[in-house]
Amino acid sequence: MAKNSSPADEQSSDAPKIGKGRPTPTRAEQEAKRIRPLVATTKEAKKEARAELNARRERARVGMQNGEERFLGPRDKGPQRRFARDWTDAGWHLAEFLMPMMIVVLVASMLPMAFAQMWAFAALWVYIIFAIIDMILLSNRVKKKAAAKWGSGREKGLGWYAAMRSVQMRFMRMPKAQVKRGHYPEL
Repeated sequence: MAKNSSPADEQSSDAPKIGKGRPTPTRAEQEAKRIRPLVATTKEAKKEARAELNARRERARVGMQNGEERFLGPRDKGPQRRFARDWTDAGWHLAEFLMPMMIVVLVASMLPMAFAQMWAFAALWVYIIFAIIDMILLSNRVKKKAAAKWGSGREKGLGWYAAMRSVQMRFMRMPKAQVKRGHYPEL
């Protein structure tokens, strides 16, 4: 015990203090503390914000490619859309080779032979007709399979979604194909 201190003073230092021990800040002080610029003003803050934004974008891009539900857009969300994607990705479709076929016709049209150009364009139109027929068959197949799986709760537009996905070349589809060819989803 110190010479000048009393036992009561010693107890009060060990006992918890009541109150916060400082004056209440004014409203202006509190508001001033919260004010931050909307746009970062320092180079480091801008660089950090840009790096964070790029990291979030990269994560979203990878998530979308992998078909993670929370990163998909409204067009691609849901189990029925996943089913239509998987069914389309599991098969071979004429429409996905439409772009390469057009390139072949473009090259053939540069040949100096008129009959080669004519036959190339005729072959392209026949190919387009067969691709459209294949898209219609795929659309109907996906609608029937989805109706068998979900009954009357089947979403509208699944057939169109599958047909439009079949037009894209497999490596360009977004979200990326999650199934191998020939591995159709279960009903």
